[in-house]
Amino acid sequence: MRARRAALLAAITVTSSLALSAPAHAATAPHQGQPTSCTLPTGESTVTVASGGQERTAIVYRPANTHAGKLPVYLTLHGSSSRASEQVAVSGIEQSADRHGFLAVAPQGAMALDRGYQWNVPGVTGTSGPDDEQYLTDLLDTLAATGCADPQQVLATGYSGGGRMVSQYACDHPGRVTAIAPVSGLRAGVPVADDSGATRPDPATCAPKQPVPVVTFHGTADPVNPYDGGGQPYWGYGTPTALAAWAERDHCRTGPVTAHVSEHVDKVAYGACRGGSDVELYRVEGDGHTWPGSDIDFGPMGPVTQEINATELAWQFFQDHRHHHADLPTG
Repeated sequence: MRARRAALLAAITVTSSLALSAPAHAATAPHQGQPTSCTLPTGESTVTVASGGQERTAIVYRPANTHAGKLPVYLTLHGSSSRASEQVAVSGIEQSADRHGFLAVAPQGAMALDRGYQWNVPGVTGTSGPDDEQYLTDLLDTLAATGCADPQQVLATGYSGGGRMVSQYACDHPGRVTAIAPVSGLRAGVPVADDSGATRPDPATCAPKQPVPVVTFHGTADPVNPYDGGGQPYWGYGTPTALAAWAERDHCRTGPVTAHVSEHVDKVAYGACRGGSDVELYRVEGDGHTWPGSDIDFGPMGPVTQEINATELAWQFFQDHRHHHADLPTG
């Protein structure tokens, strides 16, 4: 299995694109009416979404052993120079969906980059691309219209550029996500330089009107999005800075507290946050720009830890916070 997966990603650079097999079904979700039961087929299908004058797509996986009603939504966004089909393989999300009974969704970017696509992250990618925040909103609305998705139960993960995208989406649309779980890509606003030349998150670009539970995963030897900061202009400040900024936005009163998880993994946590939101980081010593627990060989992007599984831990975190929206005060 590992040998076959390694062959798939042998040419990975930042997160290279793969020509994986196409979904077995294709379905266009209805845009009007609210069906009483799920209208998507079981297994893997492609949902088409009208957004910003374009026809956008997402791979959707509905486990066969689930009921016909609304399921929690587990979004997983691909990295830069990648695509939805590759992210399905990287994350192992379909196998996780079979175990836990959620609707697995891998959105497809539309801005061509190398052999794949990138996300138009507000404030850092540019202004000429599609409105990907609107696309994610339209996708969630379209899935809800199928009767298959619970729009109040949304876990959003993403790898690298996909992690940066879900981070910004949570900044701007906190009511649309129950929790976020970026991998090698947590952000807390656009990086700006301070008087010393160092970068920090611009608070004006991430001011969510309600707290968002956050769990993230990052290797200390990441060569693309360095753990302690630096790298490309779109990155700038490091993961600890982003984590602390989210703790501030979520009004956490304790932390950071570090706990040893396994030989090379520590968990850094902020707690006592508004609405029970919690902000956590799994810091992987020596890990690269990779997805923890993946059976993909990421090649020059560095080693992949098997001590934890980001897909499974993100779901566990979501389960612990799935009533987060209901717990928030109104008015």
